Amino acid sequence: MRKLLFVFGLAAAMVACKSDKKEKDSEEESYVIPSSEKSSEKTPLTASVERGKKIYNELCVTCHLPNGKGIAGTYPPLDGSNWLTEKREESIRGVKYGMQGPIEVNGEKYDNIMTPMGLSDQEVADAMNYVMNSWSNNIKDMVTVEEVAAVQEKE
Repeated sequence: MRKLLFVFGLAAAMVACKSDKKEKDSEEESYVIPSSEKSSEKTPLTASVERGKKIYNELCVTCHLPNGKGIAGTYPPLDGSNWLTEKREESIRGVKYGMQGPIEVNGEKYDNIMTPMGLSDQEVADAMNYVMNSWSNNIKDMVTVEEVAAVQEKE
């Protein structure tokens, strides 16, 4: 008899636990994030960065690598690059028209060729915004299409 009562008691406890779990699951499913906790809509910068990530992964990743570290002595780093922070116009020009010749990035000299990628001004801005806000970079001053359009090829 005791065994029978024990089995019924155990079964009743299991049913009670399951019904508690169902209540918790339904509470979690119906939870609505308060408006104060919702992420804000995409800003122009975040939208540009998203587009720029695709461009980077298609065209830039081969030389500058997925981590933006580049290849020492061959392809300069983009992650933590003083070139991006100190030479904004030159950076835009390089992405827009390509580059060749000696440059110095983070104290290291590079002398290679970056071919023009044939990007539109919007794509250049997007790629720049991605690079400038990825890895350890945090340059929130957004590169705009107008800014890219104003950069002319060096003669």
